[in-house]
Amino acid sequence: MRLPLIELPANMTRSTKVLLVMDVVESVRIMEQDQDGFVRRWQQLVEEAEQNVLPLHGGRIVKSLGDGLMLEFSNAQSCVKAAFALHSFTRQANSGLRPEHQMHLRMGGHLASFVTDQHDIYGTDVNLTSRVSTLAGPGEMVVSSELRDELAVGLDADVEDLGDCHLKHVEKPVRAYRVGPVGHAPIIPAPHALPPDFRPTIAVIPFEARSNEPEHFVIGELIADGVIAQLSRSPDIRVISRLSTTAFRGRASVMQDVESRLGASFVLSGSYIASGGKILIIAELADARTTQIVWAERVSGDTDDLLQAQSELLNSLAASTSRALIDAEIQQSLVQPMPRLDSSSLLLGGISMMHRSSVRDFDRSRQALDALIERHGRIATPRAWLAKWYIMRIIRGLSDSPHRDTQLALEQTKKALDSEPENALTLAVEGYAHCQLLGNVEETNSRLARAIQANPNEPMAWLFKSVASSMWGSAPDSVNEAEYARALSPIDPLGYYFDLLTAAALLADNAHERAIDYAKRSLKLNRHHSPTLRVLLTAQTEVGLLAEAGDTLRALHKEEPHLTVSAYLSMGSSSSVTRQRCAAALRKLGLPEE
Repeated sequence: MRLPLIELPANMTRSTKVLLVMDVVESVRIMEQDQDGFVRRWQQLVEEAEQNVLPLHGGRIVKSLGDGLMLEFSNAQSCVKAAFALHSFTRQANSGLRPEHQMHLRMGGHLASFVTDQHDIYGTDVNLTSRVSTLAGPGEMVVSSELRDELAVGLDADVEDLGDCHLKHVEKPVRAYRVGPVGHAPIIPAPHALPPDFRPTIAVIPFEARSNEPEHFVIGELIADGVIAQLSRSPDIRVISRLSTTAFRGRASVMQDVESRLGASFVLSGSYIASGGKILIIAELADARTTQIVWAERVSGDTDDLLQAQSELLNSLAASTSRALIDAEIQQSLVQPMPRLDSSSLLLGGISMMHRSSVRDFDRSRQALDALIERHGRIATPRAWLAKWYIMRIIRGLSDSPHRDTQLALEQTKKALDSEPENALTLAVEGYAHCQLLGNVEETNSRLARAIQANPNEPMAWLFKSVASSMWGSAPDSVNEAEYARALSPIDPLGYYFDLLTAAALLADNAHERAIDYAKRSLKLNRHHSPTLRVLLTAQTEVGLLAEAGDTLRALHKEEPHLTVSAYLSMGSSSSVTRQRCAAALRKLGLPEE
């Protein structure tokens, strides 16, 4: 039932018209790189709108939004024609500019009812129009169903149904459509160039000898080779080859050159002293963007160790470097405003903070991923991780609506696969959602098989395949798959997560002692992680270690004070045998059912 309209003051009027909100994608970044050029191009766009486009199509500027505009039209046809004209003008203006300086608009349209006074326009539909614009990628226009119903498909525009979309601060999902000029795909085609690599990039400079003995100089190359080989096995870091970095050996103040010539954001360099079969390595990691040292360490051992296939010295140095680099990026994402952060900081911060115990960090994780998606809406990776965030929200017991969050997770994977249909990480996460949340065997196996086919070296695909095997397949296979996932990413910053799922696989295989060992190993890296505590207490209870299990349950209670058996069972699919076993253990330890 519609509420009766309240009588307005004399200086206010009601209107129902078509609103169009447009803004510049990544405007903060572009302005920081080329402020004068950005302002000049923006002024040219506004001038084109005011003098040519809007008079031709009967529109007007309602208000300026800083790096955007809100426009008003009397009908839908005029709105989309004006939008296409402004997109066309922007594309022409980008001609000849470097990609990082190009300006791209995103637009959202809605048939809106609002209230107007002499200063501004007001109403929920005004806010809704702004939210609809966030669904558009660079160079795209998205409209609500109300506006789409006013268009003649194939005559006014070509249209693609995006389905029900959840918008920030909008209670119910909104049906949205992407529109483009007739005869052109409304989706901006994926470029032939490789998608942007959001990983932080490190250059390892051959280490310098603190000795004049000629035979010692080759050791610096061995150190660089070994560290590069280990760092290259991390899926979260991009490593410059030594063929590119060796030219910088022995040069003073190389950081600015490394950043500009190699595109590296971090530099690992150092020196060593070799004597009597022993070696001392002094390493330091610097942020090439600020030239600040973010980490330094001294390691020592036998010189012969450097020649081993699994060198303890080099493995330790690589692992410490990886942790320091990722910690530095995460710290940036915690303390700096989102618009000022590099995309690599946003992605690593988003991934790492979602796996921390703090609810504040978990929420900040989503903000980082949202900001990254706003910048790169057509790239699959950040959407895949945001889908994982929704899954973890349910599994951690933080969701007030598991059904809604399940749908939000699948909505993100759908959008990611629309852009990159064979993205292995997205397929793996979608398979994990069908496994853990929906208990759908067929969909789970289909997604995970496609993920492994797309990239046989995607660690998350094998890790989630292990979860599926523990539920519906072979427990020994589950253990092998978890261990294989860990081997693919031996210095992964989410090592505790790999250890957790390995512990769960071992529990499914009734290898209780090893399951307890892996769970404890995981807790050393993340002591407040509730799912790990649940796996641990299940293994302890089933082998009769009830006192230890009671201690684990008390630790779990500190993380989840309101936990009950039924609340735990609602955190995922009841198809999980491990979940049922954990519920039985919780009952045995005296946890209330409700």
